[in-house]
Amino acid sequence: MNQLRSICVYCGSSMGGKDVYRHAAELMGRELVSRGLRLIYGAGSVGLMGVLARTVHERGGEVLGIIPDILAPREVAGDAIGETIVVETMHERKALMASEADAFIAMPGGYGTLDELFEAITWGQIGIQRKPIGLFNVNGYFDHLLFWIDGAVKEGFIRPQHRQLFIVSDDASLLLEKLAFHEPPPGFVKLPDNGQKFG
Repeated sequence: MNQLRSICVYCGSSMGGKDVYRHAAELMGRELVSRGLRLIYGAGSVGLMGVLARTVHERGGEVLGIIPDILAPREVAGDAIGETIVVETMHERKALMASEADAFIAMPGGYGTLDELFEAITWGQIGIQRKPIGLFNVNGYFDHLLFWIDGAVKEGFIRPQHRQLFIVSDDASLLLEKLAFHEPPPGFVKLPDNGQKFG
């Protein structure tokens, strides 16, 4: 069983076109608080990021946001939510978010969300980190992505065992439970027995 204390959640800086996405962000926030889990996220106060972080913060949960200074004027509206760390580059942001987290969750989002998700999966495939990764498949949002991944496995571009680098659920509570027990397959590089590092 994985000892989870902090969860890094990747999600959109937009709300999306349906209320179901906002409701899902609120639900994930409530689940994190109910389990005593700290939220690590991209520090935005807009879109699903803002809904998620405000839900956690307003319910007394711990929030750590990490943002590059170039994005702060665009993604932070008003006061920061919880603790915020400003870094210089996107690379620093992603590395610090990953090092602070015990697991990763991707919720609906755009290019940035997928960039962060696939970096986490790729580092798991290589073996640089073995932290559990989950997709919160709200409203079937990731169905087409999962179809593409299964096709890449079929065509020989992704090894079948690496399809198990992440788990999927449309239920926030169940996803967090699964993450606690998920054992990702080994990557190409063997980690030291005492270390989980990212980048």
